[in-house]
Amino acid sequence: MKEFMLLIRNVGDAKAGMSDDQHVKFVSDCKVYIEGLQKNGNLISAQPLVREGAILSGTPGNWRQGPYNESEDIQVGYYHILAKDLDEAIAIAKGNPEFAYHANAKIEVRPIKMKEEAIAYTYPNS
Repeated sequence: MKEFMLLIRNVGDAKAGMSDDQHVKFVSDCKVYIEGLQKNGNLISAQPLVREGAILSGTPGNWRQGPYNESEDIQVGYYHILAKDLDEAIAIAKGNPEFAYHANAKIEVRPIKMKEEAIAYTYPNS
């Protein structure tokens, strides 16, 4: 099995337009999704991200720190999963409830690099 990150993205605060009942249903569906990934042995970890923070850019000695902007395409959470290949990771991502509740939802499916071949360095895994 290989490791993948499913990076959950939305435009702005997608849950702001949800009623309390819709939000509870969405969170419950996420719980069921997470439990299914756990049962199938696919889940390493999953967390939503708090909608605050900062954007940092620049170079040492020349840093720029800007405000976190909820009106743009933002990462709202992640799933760290195991899958046999990219196709299976994509199939897992397609089952995420985010798509059923947020029309502008996107999930970026990315393999995790486990080893830096140029210097024979294996990245820490826990």
